Amino acid sequence: MKSIVFLGSHKSGSSYEAIRAADNMGYYTILLTDRPSYIDKRLDFPHAHSVRLCNLDDLDEIRGALERLAMEHFEIRAIVSFVDPHCRTAALLSHEKGLKHFSISAITAMLDKAQSRALLAGSPYSPFYRVTDDAANNAKAPREMPLVLKAPVSTGSKDVYLAWTALEYQKALDNLREQYPDAPILVERFVNGPQYLVETLTIDGKVHIIAMIEQEISFSGRFIVTGYKIITRTAGGCYRSLKEAAESIIQLHGMRDGPCHLELRRFHNGWKLIEANPRISGGAMNLFIETAYGLNFAKETLQFALGLEPDLECKHKKEAYLQYIVVPRKGTLIKVTGKSAAQKSPGVEQVFVKSKKGSLLVPPVSMGHRYAYVIATGASGEEAKQNAKAGAAKIKFHLRADGEATAGVKGLDAFMSNAVYE
Repeated sequence: MKSIVFLGSHKSGSSYEAIRAADNMGYYTILLTDRPSYIDKRLDFPHAHSVRLCNLDDLDEIRGALERLAMEHFEIRAIVSFVDPHCRTAALLSHEKGLKHFSISAITAMLDKAQSRALLAGSPYSPFYRVTDDAANNAKAPREMPLVLKAPVSTGSKDVYLAWTALEYQKALDNLREQYPDAPILVERFVNGPQYLVETLTIDGKVHIIAMIEQEISFSGRFIVTGYKIITRTAGGCYRSLKEAAESIIQLHGMRDGPCHLELRRFHNGWKLIEANPRISGGAMNLFIETAYGLNFAKETLQFALGLEPDLECKHKKEAYLQYIVVPRKGTLIKVTGKSAAQKSPGVEQVFVKSKKGSLLVPPVSMGHRYAYVIATGASGEEAKQNAKAGAAKIKFHLRADGEATAGVKGLDAFMSNAVYE
């Protein structure tokens, strides 16, 4: 039976939509997971035909699982992962099995932000940075402020700190050293400017730009992306230079085959890389691209992983905006209202609420703390944005208050109306 093995997945978003796409393509889908709860809640994964527990940090254990699948007469056509940090493992195992595989060295570099920065050293795309690996040697804060501190292996805005003062720098450094005692800390100059996301697929060394997206950043102690606007008109000089920067950065990483997304900021009419990730963006990104362009990027990535030719042609172009919803204060979810009203709101095409009754919701310190989203279209980019925000405003999280409010934190005030504390 022709099968695709997935290493890890979330319950929704791009990683699960890849499993859904594989099912629709006629493949037997096998999900290897290190989360026992996924076995207990098997019905949450209707498009995964088999869900098996496996330590995804142990290559030998995964090899054993693949051998057992072969003994059960499953014909494995691809081994893939759409989540960090298993992209590299999937590429390694695909290579071992003689399957189509994405560029292992490039994936390795992208998963390590310090290594990624080193590859860009001397290029115009890297801001000032340094790697601190000796607490005694780095006791004093650098003179360049403000600074961003992060663990090289962090993802989704987790463990990323902005320091405006020497005191904030030292506090952030201490926090990171406590969480990652044996790891170096990446310190880089804060780049102020509009931020863009570039989704790509590289095939035989040729970089295909799937989508360019302007991001809306909310800062609540962490950099949380709460809004995305598709860029449909890419002929201007700004977007040509963004495309050129993305292509150069991917080539400097040595990516010959595989998907990746880049986050870049425009700085003094140039581009600085914030980070590179060797996969399609998670969350609603696949649905967002499909809404705007009629292109299921997760499906086409699978086509490429299977050794087939992906169809990357846009079926249409729509102005679209993706609005996420966060909460300003900790609380236990009692109920969610307004979802139907949001779905009926002008221009709204997709509404999704992730959290379930009884969940503890918190102010965002990572991308995982975005609890709902609305995708809307419009006659213009601005109209799509207004439609998405108007639809999102109808959704209310009714919470039992648990913790201090964070009113006044820049970036969260706009979402205060989404939370009702009882």
